[in-house]
Amino acid sequence: MPVTTTATNDLVDRLKAHDPGAVADLSALYGAKIFQLAFRYLKNREDAEEVAQDVLLKVYQKIDAFRGDAALSSWIYRITFNAAMSRLRESKQSLPHAAEQVRDEAQPQAPRRDVADWSPLADEEVFRSQMRKVLVKSLQELPLLYRAPVILRDIHGLSTEEASAVLRVKDQTLKSRLHRGRLMLRERLSDFAGGLSLD
Repeated sequence: MPVTTTATNDLVDRLKAHDPGAVADLSALYGAKIFQLAFRYLKNREDAEEVAQDVLLKVYQKIDAFRGDAALSSWIYRITFNAAMSRLRESKQSLPHAAEQVRDEAQPQAPRRDVADWSPLADEEVFRSQMRKVLVKSLQELPLLYRAPVILRDIHGLSTEEASAVLRVKDQTLKSRLHRGRLMLRERLSDFAGGLSLD
């Protein structure tokens, strides 16, 4: 269910007033999204749960720093992104793990077809499977500067404004890096260009 501006403003006011019930509402509204974003980068459920708890606590503690220049969700996602990156640095891992989730997200478990269903889709599935493998590898090879915008916009589905807020760059900078990242991906995926659109 979308969070309305009124509900967000009310939640921010209650958090700033240290309303005990506001933390529970914050968790109910954003907890799952925070966990999902953290898990996509960390690829470890326990780490993602810890980061999610840390983020909720940090949002509560730092709510006075929220000026309302961007959406509350963007501010929360930026905190989550930073916390996840910090955890990755601590574990001496790197952002390529974020690309690994593409495999999980892009390859949902398809229901088994009846044995009799020998349709032309079989070739398409093989094509898509091969393309996904190349996509994951290509994402891992992208420089972080371009990989992060592609992952946030094209994999996580964040808006330009949300992705810009997470990465702390201007919208135009985000768009420029995203465009460059998509071009670099297109070059790496040239063998599949006939069946792929990144626009």
